[in-house]
Amino acid sequence: QVQLVESGGGLVRAGGSLRLSCTATGRTASTSGMGWFRQVPGKEREFVAAVNYNGGSIEYADFVQDRFIISKDNAKNTVYLQMDSLKPEDSAVYYCAAVHSYVVVTNNGYDYWGQGTQVTVSS
Repeated sequence: QVQLVESGGGLVRAGGSLRLSCTATGRTASTSGMGWFRQVPGKEREFVAAVNYNGGSIEYADFVQDRFIISKDNAKNTVYLQMDSLKPEDSAVYYCAAVHSYVVVTNNGYDYWGQGTQVTVSS
């Protein structure tokens, strides 16, 4: 099993930056792919970015438009989401997720989820 702890959310102005982090613990944490999702009230949770278990492959949602970077520190079992040029429409609760898979997973088929961290971008 895997436990996920997220941090890094906050309030920023449009055009600003935030870096989210998510640390995975548990016996299978080192062999899990990880991803970031976000959700706002009244909408379904949507995919943001993901990385495979060893950090060698990544995928981004189309709306990212080169503004975000996902990375994984394998030694620390920690995944990061560096978000630059933030827009008000990026405001959401961001969730970290982990999955037992060798390939990048870009849907909701994850095994474990974090508690979420709030990101608010003011205009």
